Amino acid sequence: MSRVGKMPVTIPAGVDVSLKDDQISVKASGGALSLSQSALVKVVNDAGKLTFVPANDSREADAMSGTMRQLVNNMVVGVTKGFEKKLSLVGVGYKAQAQGAKLNLAVGYSHPVNKDMPAGIAVATPTPTEIVIKGADRQRVGQVAAEIRAIRPPEPYKGKGIRYADEKITIKETKKK
Repeated sequence: MSRVGKMPVTIPAGVDVSLKDDQISVKASGGALSLSQSALVKVVNDAGKLTFVPANDSREADAMSGTMRQLVNNMVVGVTKGFEKKLSLVGVGYKAQAQGAKLNLAVGYSHPVNKDMPAGIAVATPTPTEIVIKGADRQRVGQVAAEIRAIRPPEPYKGKGIRYADEKITIKETKKK
């Protein structure tokens, strides 16, 4: 059995988990998330702990039990604490400004780039060269961060662009005569 799938998910106080035949829903003060349940995994709620058991002995069911366990754990953590990604802008004149659910970027193009945030995602700019993306859904936070980074990815010669806060860019050496 999957090592991750063996560990139960503990449900903290204030979190409501409902198991329907094809849907797992998690609600708390941080929001509500739902996930479609796989037929290969049986989910059992016993006294505040969710356990994930493969429905049969196949390799796919074993792998899916670990995947479902981690997805539900991410949902529980997301509605209680939330997830955040930090991006930094490197380059002369590169700046970002958050206006409600919009992010305005000036990253070296002849025009400003405006990015609308999807529902459930909040964006903040503590400084003009930092972007903080917060939300309850880990996948959506990461996806929005990747889309913002893709507007101007870091280039390998000077390192200019939008990068994750903990990302290391290897600078290439320029061509010699």
